[in-house]
Amino acid sequence: MLQLRLEQRQTQKIVITPQLRQAIKLLQFSAIELQSYIENEIRDNPLLEAEERADGDAPLPEVIRADGASVGADADVPAFDARDASPAVETVTDWEPATPGDRAYEGAPAAASPEAEWLSTNGKAGSPSDDYDPFATLSMAESLTDHLNEQAQLAFPDAQDRFIARYLIDLVDADGYIRSPLEDAAALLSSPLEDIERVLGVMQTFDPVGVCARDLAECLAIQLREKDRCDPYMERLLANLDLIAACDMQKLRRVCGVDADDLREMMQELRALNPKPGAAFEHGEVETLVPDVIVRRGPDGEWRAELNPSAAPSLAVDRAYYASLKNRCRSDSERTYLADRQSSANWLVKSLEQRLSTILKVATAMVEEQSAFFDHGVRHLKPLNLRQIAAKIGMHESTVSRVTSNKAIQTPRGIFEMKYFFTSSIPSASASSEAHSSEAVRDRIKEFILNESPEEVLSDDRIVTMLKADGIDIARRTVAKYRDALRIPSSAARRRLKRANAA
Repeated sequence: MLQLRLEQRQTQKIVITPQLRQAIKLLQFSAIELQSYIENEIRDNPLLEAEERADGDAPLPEVIRADGASVGADADVPAFDARDASPAVETVTDWEPATPGDRAYEGAPAAASPEAEWLSTNGKAGSPSDDYDPFATLSMAESLTDHLNEQAQLAFPDAQDRFIARYLIDLVDADGYIRSPLEDAAALLSSPLEDIERVLGVMQTFDPVGVCARDLAECLAIQLREKDRCDPYMERLLANLDLIAACDMQKLRRVCGVDADDLREMMQELRALNPKPGAAFEHGEVETLVPDVIVRRGPDGEWRAELNPSAAPSLAVDRAYYASLKNRCRSDSERTYLADRQSSANWLVKSLEQRLSTILKVATAMVEEQSAFFDHGVRHLKPLNLRQIAAKIGMHESTVSRVTSNKAIQTPRGIFEMKYFFTSSIPSASASSEAHSSEAVRDRIKEFILNESPEEVLSDDRIVTMLKADGIDIARRTVAKYRDALRIPSSAARRRLKRANAA
């Protein structure tokens, strides 16, 4: 029988507040993403100002309470992770600018004002001309599509041919190939296939040489015809590119009808060609990798982790500006806006300091665990997972995962992603020995293959035997997986390649 009744229950649930979302987002930002985020926040919030962080032991910035009083950054502000609530770790660094020009120079002449610089450049007094455009001297990188369209305008006087050419140019990929069937273009444009092929033939004479080819053989043939080297022997060689990939030189000599010296010269000509003619027009943005942590050897000889000052931005709340704005507020909306900006600024300052403290905790624990790597190299890298670091520093595993994402660490052995030091373990052949890191095992496999001789190419089974002799218990399929990850071909392919190079 159905009936209605009132019940009272007590439950617990996790509520992700907007401030907690902001702290989590800050934690997993890279150094460049964080810098861009802070610049946007400074533009949006008039109470925020950037500060220069001189050393890692700089005091934490002050936070303003709602009543206008200032307190330390360790005031009672909610943290983004309940298990991460811990005092900030002090960092003592001996970092100095890399070049003398970055340091202050006493006695240097005062910098000229912008007006004086303009006068010295123009040679006369007065204000800059109103017609001056600073963007007029900027140039934009030309794309492959624009480059081909310019040539098509001159090559095709007929409007229908230009229309077909524009459509085919849109099909050209980043490498300079047209991989779509011409039959589909003819059906879509309602044009005869002969017209499509005729227009394509003209387009294959465009710059760069080899562009608008439909496959690799056609691309190489276009470049050889430009050099007047596409003879019948070369055509046979281009028709058997699969034999080149298989390094079957004996069969290539028979198919092409040439001897070993002629085949060697033909192969050298092929190597001088460009298999991706359109790649020269790819202008991808290159981002600078800024390490968040620097590992140095301390005075006691132990390795220690320090925050990179250039990747640790510091924010503060402008107290004087806050006080002046507070005295000028005349309406409730203005007071509400100012209070909201003040609360947002305080939380962002605290979140940034909490982020730096958390990164330093994780990096310090990680350096302590992997100190043998910094002393002796990748062979001494220990198996390590996020759970071990989380248990060591008293934080949640998800927090450690966010800290190590998109972060880099600078060491005397190079710059690595922080995730590089977290590797799976491979058991040892003896129960008394410690487990081995998968990265160290991959390095051993790579060394074995680099040192193999052409007469004795190592198979995967042979590598397994050699690793077990070194005390590493590993399966053959694991060796094959690691070899594929290193982009090393199989033993049969390596044997053919070594024989071809020896020949």
